[in-house]
Amino acid sequence: MPFWAAPKTSRITAEQALAGRDFPVAQPGNHAVLGRSMQPPWPDQHELLVVGMGCFWGAERLFWTLEGVHVTFVGYAGGYTPNPTYEEVCSGGTGHAEIVGIVYDPAVVTLDRLLAVFWENHDPTQGMRQGNDVGTQYRSVILTSSADQLAGAQATLKTYQDGLSQAGFGVITTEIAPLGSVYYAEDYHQQYLHHNPFGYCNHGFCQVPYSTKDTTDG
Repeated sequence: MPFWAAPKTSRITAEQALAGRDFPVAQPGNHAVLGRSMQPPWPDQHELLVVGMGCFWGAERLFWTLEGVHVTFVGYAGGYTPNPTYEEVCSGGTGHAEIVGIVYDPAVVTLDRLLAVFWENHDPTQGMRQGNDVGTQYRSVILTSSADQLAGAQATLKTYQDGLSQAGFGVITTEIAPLGSVYYAEDYHQQYLHHNPFGYCNHGFCQVPYSTKDTTDG
């Protein structure tokens, strides 16, 4: 993905963040693959999970294919700047990470299953980068929308760290925290690899499998 400024590898403070704006930069419509609205309200009993695992183009595709996932979208979260643009996020001046929002039915697909996909398809030990993509916006994050999600995510980190350690890999740097505000990315980023099937993607199986009790394929 192109950079709009030299990549930043240190997190900024709220006082250093760009001012942003009072209005959203995008009002996404229906998902190009699933045909459902990318904006709430979601169906009853569905939950929102937000993850960041580097470039959001390839990450989103991993999740829209899973049974039980109602809709996905890409955006920005985990930082300070309200309603940021892609260029602002790439500058490192917002504190946000590139994220995928996953709206799912927990009666069909478990949090454990979703996070198995998350852990296995990027390297969560790299800090402020993912592969050749360097900068705070590419950091690994899990942002949760409930106390149960938060506890479940923390448990999966321990499980995956055990697997990584046994295989001789490093310490996970993934940030796990309650979700604050989440902002939709511009329309051309939504379902990018559906519209551009040969576009940039650096996601795939990485290092070791996640040991999960949920062995369904979605």
